[in-house]
Amino acid sequence: MTSKGRILVTGSAGFIGGYIVQELLESGWEVVGLDNYSKYGRVEKSYNSHPGYRFVEGNAKNVDLLVRLLDGCDHLVAGAAMIGGISYFHEYAYDLLAENERIIAATFDTAIRAHRQGRLQKITVMSSSMVFESATDFPTPEGAERTSPPPLSTYGFQKLACEYFARGAQLQYGLPYTIVRPFNCVGIGEQRALGDKDVRSGNIKLAMSHVVPDLIQKLVKGQDPLHILGDGSQIRHYTYGGDLARGIRMAIENPSALNEDFNLSTARSTTVLELARLIWERVRGGTPFRYVSDEPFEYDVQRRVPEVSKAKRVLGFEATTSLEQILDEVIPWVRQQVELGNI
Repeated sequence: MTSKGRILVTGSAGFIGGYIVQELLESGWEVVGLDNYSKYGRVEKSYNSHPGYRFVEGNAKNVDLLVRLLDGCDHLVAGAAMIGGISYFHEYAYDLLAENERIIAATFDTAIRAHRQGRLQKITVMSSSMVFESATDFPTPEGAERTSPPPLSTYGFQKLACEYFARGAQLQYGLPYTIVRPFNCVGIGEQRALGDKDVRSGNIKLAMSHVVPDLIQKLVKGQDPLHILGDGSQIRHYTYGGDLARGIRMAIENPSALNEDFNLSTARSTTVLELARLIWERVRGGTPFRYVSDEPFEYDVQRRVPEVSKAKRVLGFEATTSLEQILDEVIPWVRQQVELGNI
């Protein structure tokens, strides 16, 4: 297969980063991956020995390193960030803002330099659905991040800043960009973060503070009744990591994505209670569904419903993996990780 070009992916050992690298390699890109293993520790990826992949352990705040790695690359995916589940928003409120600001500033400094030297074609910025944390317009379209009240969490606020970095660099330096906003990524490969605090839900310590793997691991470990945060009416759009990676690749490759932003998500809305029932039925079979409500976190957004028509119209992207298919893949994986003692 003829190479489509070379891409530097920062945060390549992360949860979504792993799906992105796999998708790019399978689609004919050469990939340089950068990660400092700060979240999970050292992890082995199935593509580590792929001839088109080169991994470098290092810090995305290191401009000199970024300059060297970006040499010869056509594109840059800015994925490195301090990121975690909802408990992170409270335990690391300052660090999420300060560390991620340092990372994104170093990344853009490097990208601007590479573009001005005629090498870098575009930067693709990994934003987040949390920029819509305070949105009141549903389904929420692209552009609402600039008309809604600002996000309340420091994580959401900093992700919004990443989008302003992209627009500012384009305005002042002509750096082309694409902004992608994944919604509620679900898949396999996510581990307990090294910096996780001891947050308990009933008699079970939360694994990742992400609702799907945590509900699964609680049921696998025998929790009954099942503990959920809040009353379960929170609405989310659970999107398969492989679908998101495909959408991100399409945004990288499509000329019409230049200086545009895209919500990448399934169109299907699911409440936490509906999700819990689906998982219960797959883990507990015919046992009657039982649950109790725990006090929710402050930044537990009640409604997150994206408008997805722009990605379909411009990129031709649709998330095609159903929630049921996702659970049929993720539940056995979480069960295995529990048995291995990793979760």
